[in-house]
Amino acid sequence: MEENSTKTEADGTGLFAGEAWFDPIEAGIRERVRGFIQELLEQELTAALGRARHERAEGKPAGYRNGTRERQLLGSFGQVALSVPRARMAAEGGGTQEWRSATLPRYARMTRQVEALIAGAYLSGTNTRRVKRALAALFGGAVGKDVVSRTWRKIKVDWDAWNGRDLAGENIVRLILDGTVVRVRLDRKATNISLLVVLGVRRDGKKVLVAVKNMGGESEAAWRGILDGLIARGLRTPEFLITDGGAGLERALAALWPDVPAQRCSVHKHRNLLAHAPDALHEEVSADYTDVIYAETAKQVEAKRRVFLRKWRLRCPAVAASLEEAGDRLFAFLRLPPSQWKSARTTNAIERLHEEFKRRIKTQTVLPSAETAAMLFWALMASGQITMRKVDGWQTLGERVAVPVPVDLAA
Repeated sequence: MEENSTKTEADGTGLFAGEAWFDPIEAGIRERVRGFIQELLEQELTAALGRARHERAEGKPAGYRNGTRERQLLGSFGQVALSVPRARMAAEGGGTQEWRSATLPRYARMTRQVEALIAGAYLSGTNTRRVKRALAALFGGAVGKDVVSRTWRKIKVDWDAWNGRDLAGENIVRLILDGTVVRVRLDRKATNISLLVVLGVRRDGKKVLVAVKNMGGESEAAWRGILDGLIARGLRTPEFLITDGGAGLERALAALWPDVPAQRCSVHKHRNLLAHAPDALHEEVSADYTDVIYAETAKQVEAKRRVFLRKWRLRCPAVAASLEEAGDRLFAFLRLPPSQWKSARTTNAIERLHEEFKRRIKTQTVLPSAETAAMLFWALMASGQITMRKVDGWQTLGERVAVPVPVDLAA
């Protein structure tokens, strides 16, 4: 083994010797990527012209090819040189105009994935020099300080535009609201702040991030500030609300939309119940509570709720009092068709976002500022690094059922 190793080093074929730096796999992939991108552009131009290269047009031509332009494109595959096809297209008022590719915009020098990578590194607290050094090997030195700065400015412009976008066209029927705590640097000190997050559900079941912002806490005034801003930008009154049960949030929603059904998260309430019970009773409390929340019909839910309260008033009054405190807000999901109960009982959709966000920033113990924390949350979703599926039961969104008769809590 030692003899072979010595021979390899001697004849110049070691891992870091001479041409061993050349990687035929990387080079081969890069060349294939180059051909694939150029083929995409060629197909796009062919579709715009209505005819392939060297093919005659039937009737008046939509335009004509006009050579190629050399471009450099930086992607996760590295930097490649492209020969981008050019064309002149017939203009409506007569004459011609330059063809613009939708696949490769005019001034694009890198893919969105690379922009997201650079922005994510920068937002996590890494300065331009460190980003440059970190990505130097991956991109062959193509990412310099100026590239990082330009990418950052572009992301900041997109962030400001997102925060000011018109919401009138968003057909949002449900809002899920919750806050998450992150650690940031304020006045040169590490401080915990709350990011207020509003997640919307469209009529077609798709989830969409509506807002993420630091408002100084989770008080009623903080939540009213973020909600009033959304309404001013055209947000329509939702048909259903899901919250974590925070007092400030509930007061803000009651003052703003008193007639909109609001569901208290059943998972948060479960934790509250266990906090009021001795450890020895946790398993029994959980079993009884699960029977109530996950009963198959509204009548079964109400019947088991009565049984739960009757039993735990005797066994552990604090547990019964905690369930009574939530009132009918814990059972607002019964107003919806059963197909929606799973998605309407909890704030799990937004909790998953919080967990994924925390997972991605866990190596960055302190974020640079409150704004960059909010921007990073948004950027991870805007770049597609965090995706969301449709809510369960989305086919029946908008449908309602008869409001169940409230439980007689004294029974």
